[in-house]
Amino acid sequence: MRTIESWALALLLAGAVQATAAEDPCAAFKWDLHRERALFATAGATLPAGKDAGTAPAVVPGHLYRAMLLPSSQVDFPVTPGRIAAGEGTHAGIFALTVPEAGTYRIAIDSAFWIDIAGHGKLVPASDYEGQHDCAAPRKVVEFALDSRGPWMLQLSGASQAAVRVTITPAK
Repeated sequence: MRTIESWALALLLAGAVQATAAEDPCAAFKWDLHRERALFATAGATLPAGKDAGTAPAVVPGHLYRAMLLPSSQVDFPVTPGRIAAGEGTHAGIFALTVPEAGTYRIAIDSAFWIDIAGHGKLVPASDYEGQHDCAAPRKVVEFALDSRGPWMLQLSGASQAAVRVTITPAK
């Protein structure tokens, strides 16, 4: 009898998890994103994007930024982005990223566009990523393993809108 009760409880819990994911599409991420979701619940600081490495404003982990991007044609990336968005009307920008220590960091964004981190003349490969199309808080999260050698350039490109929200958080 205990086995039947255990199976019934397991089925009931599985249904509850599916219902929660259906009610809150942001709950379906494989990672625990409580820090990122808490940041996305704040107003954040408005920050104009840089058009090149010399004009890139500083960003640090633990904050939500409302990044004001530029028309892509006005941005001179330090390193060519991993994906070039075709078509007019896309937006981009560059930010100088400082991390307090070596580790894996998550860049979380609220809509569909491309995220790169550049340093030492090349792109840093993403170590993992995930997205939820029906969620905007966040929609996409990309992880990068960074050492403390910096400087790092956070390059955003291919955004359909000029104002986007972005956070940087340690993955641990």
